[in-house]
Amino acid sequence: MKSLIDHLGQYAAYHRDPRNLLTHFVGIPLIVLAVAILLSRPGIELGGLRVSPALLVALAAGVFYLRLDLRYGLVMAVVLAVSVAIGQALAAGATLSWASAGLGLFVLGWIIQFIGHYYEGRKPAFVDDLMGLLVGPLFVVAELGFMLGCRQPVREAIEARVGPVRRRETARV
Repeated sequence: MKSLIDHLGQYAAYHRDPRNLLTHFVGIPLIVLAVAILLSRPGIELGGLRVSPALLVALAAGVFYLRLDLRYGLVMAVVLAVSVAIGQALAAGATLSWASAGLGLFVLGWIIQFIGHYYEGRKPAFVDDLMGLLVGPLFVVAELGFMLGCRQPVREAIEARVGPVRRRETARV
């Protein structure tokens, strides 16, 4: 299994333009929430717990994140739990509300992502490796942590592999 640095480093190689990073702070959370909403139907009640495809996917993703890194895994578990809770709340409502929220957020999130990759001048990471779809949300959490001064050794290890985020004046216009 690849390490945390392997996954984040590979993903970071596709995300060195600051404008692309900014779009990911918006687009990826929208996509994660949209997937949680869309996968919250159908579902069944088991012992007071609503089990849906969203819950099963979140649990599998949570295990992946926890195996990579305990601290990031715990943060991602909270993010996924909140997303599934919102998704289940919307799935309990009218079909039109559930579907329009899920599809609307999904499309909007991807539009924002592709705008960022226009500035990057490079295709999204998942085109070359589907794991990028799973690593993307973790990357956003890691980058937010780096901005807050957390986990600097992780940041340094990633930048040793792929270089720092480019300064705005050297980024593609």
